[in-house]
Amino acid sequence: MKQSNKKNTRRKFIKQNLLTGAGTMLGMHSVSSLLGNESPKGINIQAAQEGSSLSGQQKPQWVKWPVWDVATDEPPVVEVLRSGVWSRAKVVEQFEAAWAKTIGTKGCVTTVNGTNAMICALAGLEVGGGDEVIIPPYTFIATPQAVLQTGAMPVFVDTDPETFQIDVNKIEEKITPRTRAILPVHIAGIPCDIEGIMKIARKHNLVVVEDACQAWLSEVSHKKVGTFGNAGCFSFQNSKNIPMGEGGAIVSDDEQLIDRCYSYHNYGIAHGSMVAKHGAGLSMFGTKLRLTEYQAAIGLVQLKRLEAQTTIRAENAAYLKSRLESIPGIIPYKLYDHVTRVSFHLFPFRYKKEAFRGLTRAAFLKALSAEGVPCSSGYVTLNTQPFIANAFQSKNFKKMYSPKQLDYNKYMERNRCPQNDILCNEEAVWFTQNILLGSRSDMDYIVAAIEKIHKNAEAIKRSQES
Repeated sequence: MKQSNKKNTRRKFIKQNLLTGAGTMLGMHSVSSLLGNESPKGINIQAAQEGSSLSGQQKPQWVKWPVWDVATDEPPVVEVLRSGVWSRAKVVEQFEAAWAKTIGTKGCVTTVNGTNAMICALAGLEVGGGDEVIIPPYTFIATPQAVLQTGAMPVFVDTDPETFQIDVNKIEEKITPRTRAILPVHIAGIPCDIEGIMKIARKHNLVVVEDACQAWLSEVSHKKVGTFGNAGCFSFQNSKNIPMGEGGAIVSDDEQLIDRCYSYHNYGIAHGSMVAKHGAGLSMFGTKLRLTEYQAAIGLVQLKRLEAQTTIRAENAAYLKSRLESIPGIIPYKLYDHVTRVSFHLFPFRYKKEAFRGLTRAAFLKALSAEGVPCSSGYVTLNTQPFIANAFQSKNFKKMYSPKQLDYNKYMERNRCPQNDILCNEEAVWFTQNILLGSRSDMDYIVAAIEKIHKNAEAIKRSQES
């Protein structure tokens, strides 16, 4: 008996550690249980769901992420390691050229991560203290933190819950004389209404930096996202669809902007057109954000499979959406007009508990996890988090802004996002991109699991209340 308990404890420990990375992938909210049939104390979900259509059906073996082929992927990386040239050099340049070609821009500068790609792009566009930058509240913490790092102030525009994207119809009411930029996010790899945003930006003479950190190869009107604004920023962090551990990139057709970003990411040493403008040497304010050669080598091998994987995700997402739409209370994402491709870093949908006998989202997530389907409730409400107040209380912000501008209560009132509150706190559910690399039968399994929960919602709810 003791030996069995030890085995179970060890198995649980190993499984939990394997899933630690998945917790990071699944967002900032508490991640629902990914440990088989385990359920929260007081909820016997397995018993409540017994006898349904999934009895005896084998759970899918979800694609392990990142994908790594030892035979094809390791030789070029090992070659870089053995060369002893690990700092930025020719391999990084090769990746930058390949990424610019992939996205369809004239230039690309890589950085240590997507967060710093946004900081670098904003700095290159001279966004800083005293400026306001319009952003969505439904995004990763990196988006507002990038704005704050420049000294600018983030201004939140509410979410369109049908698409999970920034509500373009609410942007203009947030524009003030201090507004300098819009930082739209193509969250989940689903393009926002970037064409509408660009019209507003041109009308008000604003710069646009696209946070495309989850949107590699996504398109609007057959044009890659990240190419509409002054600059586009991408992430290659380990959970991303093209992973290299950490990494980021800025793309643009503005060659002078690319040169400024290059200079900024390399201590401010003049590069390209910056040499003609300022002379050689340390000509501008900067920092060190350079990518390494071995990261770029990983990126190059991952890039080879990105196209095929993106197609598989899109096909599975379309099929899964078509099936889930028939389940009462499950409302998958909606695409804006002119979206021609989606990369699907996430598969998001809204959960309506009223159609599930009042079963809470938390209980739904636990039940779905108990069926072997990894899921998450997604992001928290960023506009209400204390990091904003912390920035306002900092010495630098007090020097850059007046006490009136740093009135946190008034800031909070101005930045209310009621639709986003509902999405974050009650409705949003995610599947991560590796789930969409499965088979058609895997997608059918997800549908069957949700149908099972819908059928047994009353029993699960009673189990929760007992």
